[in-house]
Amino acid sequence: MSNTELEVIERVDETIKVAIPKMWKVILHNDDTTTFDFVIAVLIRVFHKSMEEAKELTQMIHLTGSGVAGVYYKEIAEEKTYETLMFAKANGFMDMNASYEEM
Repeated sequence: MSNTELEVIERVDETIKVAIPKMWKVILHNDDTTTFDFVIAVLIRVFHKSMEEAKELTQMIHLTGSGVAGVYYKEIAEEKTYETLMFAKANGFMDMNASYEEM
């Protein structure tokens, strides 16, 4: 065999499995201190809801105790939760409750 020829010694059949990332819900919880106007502002600013969507979701959160602000990949859900809590803290709403959970 010359130096320019290649010899295949072993053939490896490999299958790469790619998992689709799980989605997470960001949930806003009703409380007795956060105003409707502030929740609407959070939904518009952090979750990019329209005014109408924000008003409807705020009313639902008030009536049912919680509501899904958005569904994201885990890292984005964590960031949205953090943004919400920091925005609440900066505006004097320390008790605002937001969390994320796997779908």
